[in-house]
Amino acid sequence: MEQLKRVIRRSTKNGHDMERKEFIAGLSLLLMGNFKVFSKSKETAPIEFFFKDDGQIPNSHLPLLLYRNVFEARNAQGAAWLENQFRKNNWTNSWRNGIYPYHHYHSTSHEVLGIYSGKALVHLGGEKGQKIEVSAGDVIVIPAGVGHKNLGSENLGVVGAYPEGRNWDLKTGKKGERPEADRNIAVLPIPETDPLTGKTGLPQIWKKAKDNQ
Repeated sequence: MEQLKRVIRRSTKNGHDMERKEFIAGLSLLLMGNFKVFSKSKETAPIEFFFKDDGQIPNSHLPLLLYRNVFEARNAQGAAWLENQFRKNNWTNSWRNGIYPYHHYHSTSHEVLGIYSGKALVHLGGEKGQKIEVSAGDVIVIPAGVGHKNLGSENLGVVGAYPEGRNWDLKTGKKGERPEADRNIAVLPIPETDPLTGKTGLPQIWKKAKDNQ
């Protein structure tokens, strides 16, 4: 913005109208700046978390992936950026909301959660799992079966999405739900793309984990 203001001042200081070429150059600087602020992914490597079956929550042999501070846009612009990024990588059926305040997991789909505002303390992997704070700019990729729960949040805004737009179910670790849930999880394919980075990240990490199972 300051660069554009300098161009305008320089071209009008003698009392004449701004030159067309200078205006276009200044406008380009402004647009480039906005693109950097609102659309740039840092594409850092994710942190991997493994959670074992605790008898109620099945969890997974695939690691949960946490990308820390990987996008800069916030609030409505951040939500739109996440939706576009996920859609581009074929993670769709998206929504905007938060994280349920009780242990739950999905057996019919993996899930990505992008945090576009606020922060939360989440309990991952069920009661025997791990408590982790997430905040705006973070992206969490959750394998089917891995438990997650919101322990407390402040101004939390989340975009959720699913590989190939899969439909998701809601399991809470109740007695009797496991046989079907286990079968659902076992037949799910590894997504062809990472919701954030595309062909890098998730496909390689999860295939390696599956091979080492």
